[in-house]
Amino acid sequence: MFKLSEIKELIQLLDQTSSVHELEIESEGMKLAIRKPDRTEAEGTVIQAAPYTYPFTPAPQPQSPQIVAPQAVSEVPAAAQQPASSAEGALHKIVSPMVGTFYSAASPETPSFVNVGDRVNEKSTVCIIEAMKLMNELEAEVKGEIVSVLVENGQLVEYGQPLFLVRAE
Repeated sequence: MFKLSEIKELIQLLDQTSSVHELEIESEGMKLAIRKPDRTEAEGTVIQAAPYTYPFTPAPQPQSPQIVAPQAVSEVPAAAQQPASSAEGALHKIVSPMVGTFYSAASPETPSFVNVGDRVNEKSTVCIIEAMKLMNELEAEVKGEIVSVLVENGQLVEYGQPLFLVRAE
């Protein structure tokens, strides 16, 4: 969508040049046409223009931004800070592959994909990360038991942020 400040700047640039009399720009389904008036038009003769026939699709309204304070390392559970003992088996971190919003279930009415104590395999869906209105299912990538869920439903997550701890088999 064209911003008013950009349109004003284009009009000023067109007005300042003597070699360009007409400008058409098409972007994202929108078309902008700017034309300098001829001398006869400037003196009062008006020429009727054909109605605009291109499809108009309004831009999606942006949601209000949320300010989220960065998490300190000390907020990570003790299980994530300390290496697992050999008796417990290795703990595998499932990390976020992108920046987005973490969802533990497919919808608010359905149960979480996984909970602490659930067994997963390499292809088990553990959550959804929403990025730019796209829902991306995240798989466990390892066979084992969910030991800890490190984030809350609806929380913004960063690239590489640990989401789950899995005791690998």
